Amino acid sequence: MTKPADEIERLRREIRHHDRLYYVAAAPEITDLEYDRLLNRLKELEAAHPEMVSPDSPTQRIGDSAVGELPQVEHRNPMLSIDNTYSLDELRAYGDRIAKLLPGEAIEWVVELKVDGVAVALLYHGGQLRQAATRGNGRIGDNITHNMRTLRDIPLSLEGDFPAEIEIRGEVYITNSDLSRMNEEQEARGETLFANPRNAAAGAVRLLDPREAARRRLRFFAHSVGNADDLAAQSHMEFLAEVRGYGLPVTPHVESFPDFAAALAYCEAIVDRLDELDFEIDGLVLKVNRFDQRRRLGATSKSPRWAIAYKFEKYEAVTQVLDIRVHVGKTGAITPVAHLEPVTLAGTVVQRASLHNADEIERKDVRIGDYVVVEKAGKIIPHIVRTEIHRREAELPQFQFPTRCPECGTQAVKDEGGVYIRCPNPSCPAQLRERLRYFAGRNAMDIEGLGDKLVDQLVSDQLVRSFGDLYRLAPGQLADLERMGKKSSEKLVESIAASKQRGLARLLNALSIRHVGTRVATVLADQFLSMQKLANADIERLSDTNEIGPVIAQSVFDFLHSDYGQATIADLASVGVTMEAPRELLAAADGVLAGKTLVVTGTLERHSRDEMEELIASHGGRAASSVSKNTDYVVAGEKAGSKLAKAQKLGVPVISEVEFERLLAGESTEELAP
Repeated sequence: MTKPADEIERLRREIRHHDRLYYVAAAPEITDLEYDRLLNRLKELEAAHPEMVSPDSPTQRIGDSAVGELPQVEHRNPMLSIDNTYSLDELRAYGDRIAKLLPGEAIEWVVELKVDGVAVALLYHGGQLRQAATRGNGRIGDNITHNMRTLRDIPLSLEGDFPAEIEIRGEVYITNSDLSRMNEEQEARGETLFANPRNAAAGAVRLLDPREAARRRLRFFAHSVGNADDLAAQSHMEFLAEVRGYGLPVTPHVESFPDFAAALAYCEAIVDRLDELDFEIDGLVLKVNRFDQRRRLGATSKSPRWAIAYKFEKYEAVTQVLDIRVHVGKTGAITPVAHLEPVTLAGTVVQRASLHNADEIERKDVRIGDYVVVEKAGKIIPHIVRTEIHRREAELPQFQFPTRCPECGTQAVKDEGGVYIRCPNPSCPAQLRERLRYFAGRNAMDIEGLGDKLVDQLVSDQLVRSFGDLYRLAPGQLADLERMGKKSSEKLVESIAASKQRGLARLLNALSIRHVGTRVATVLADQFLSMQKLANADIERLSDTNEIGPVIAQSVFDFLHSDYGQATIADLASVGVTMEAPRELLAAADGVLAGKTLVVTGTLERHSRDEMEELIASHGGRAASSVSKNTDYVVAGEKAGSKLAKAQKLGVPVISEVEFERLLAGESTEELAP
């Protein structure tokens, strides 16, 4: 028979395991009901054996009584604010300033979401949560330990190999979905509604009664370290990985980049993809990755020099959902779109907002007739933040997502392990229209004169059934179409013909391959140089390409080996569309580094990181960001870290900057063999 002590310990381990899966990994294995049964069983056992109750037990998250006041806490290391800007030009100027402060050094940058919540510092001693405090004035904050113990994504005891003492800083926030439910409950109780998630979180963390704080559904993301004894991490990305190992959730969608230009490009690109988040952000934070460089950069009296926030102004309004209709995109994704009562945001009239997918509609519980909060932040396309459920005057029917493509009637399928429902028919007229529009776009084949309305006519009149058909059009076929005549038809045919020479990168982008946009297309074209070589590459070779990875690799491979993909490529080749990279890149393919993969790491004396990558590419080589068994050389400068260690472990030749120059000069490399 199982002893009570053994069962109590087993239940605690199991509950902590499921807390981590739910809050850190976002991959729950059991239902809420099953979780509650585990927790209730633990409560029963601890009630029967009170001598076995420990402070870090999952049952001890909510205290029995309110505290009388909030004692003040002095931060060992000040919680400084971060300088911010709303301008990309000012952001570039900041990057230039940091480069001048670290002359000649390669500076890796991290970009992370600036969560719009409440800054909090968690102090763990011996792996146990000892104290939680607000930022306050940066030096002195309020002790809110009693409230932070109610958050299930803040572990009461750390896992893994943790320091003896560590202060982890992060943001306490409330999701938009939870705010909608909370306001519905507030309305039912006749209490004041919460204006927005941040205000609700700010009020909750300072409540005296932890039971009331628990009702607010607070969440937490870790994003930085205050102080620590013997922290293993030497960089921000390593620190985040370490914190995940302790059992804490970290800010999602964090990316690292080899230089500031790449980080800045990511900032410009990601803002259009932030509207599916279920929590508020008010910008992005750029941070120097390496801790040793941070220490040398130091801080002013108010802010660290190694970080800056790129913020964007936000505009909100409340309006009503008049209808929800679905749209079929170029990759077959069936996207629901909310048609709204017109509302003005930042000087523009908003009438539509994407709802993205079926899961998004369910999560936000958006129904026709609902009042919703619509937001526009910076350049972001207006999106629905949350539903004002408390304003729902009658029971509204839930939106029924179509099971078949609304255009061609094909049975819709859901992505395996994903959220999008798609029409799998590549000949679907709706997909063809969207693909043609994208194909003709400025960043793709750049066909001047091929606008949306003309594309609609070409598809509806069945003059174009594929990309290749565009190149078979004759002026006589176009002259009778709406808004077309002899001269405009001839000009369009000339523009289409000129697009044949756009090159491999633009063509790859134009083909509407899932996960392949302008940047990925350029990387693939630079590395493989021709469509034939790209088609001959296996998934491992594609995955090993810098900036690609397994998901993109699988998508590219699947497209190029599908019946539709092969037919499309063959058809375009038959009408004379160029399937190769520009001549200068092809010439480089015969260089001394042809077919070689090199990784550059550490601080270099004679060349910048960008110059090294340009030299590698111009001599036919491939500059990769990570070391693998397929790496031919690692060029190591001073203070080379984990990449050097991995190269030595795998037996990859490690060379200096001088030896790299010898390679470019065509000198013998036999003595460099491992």
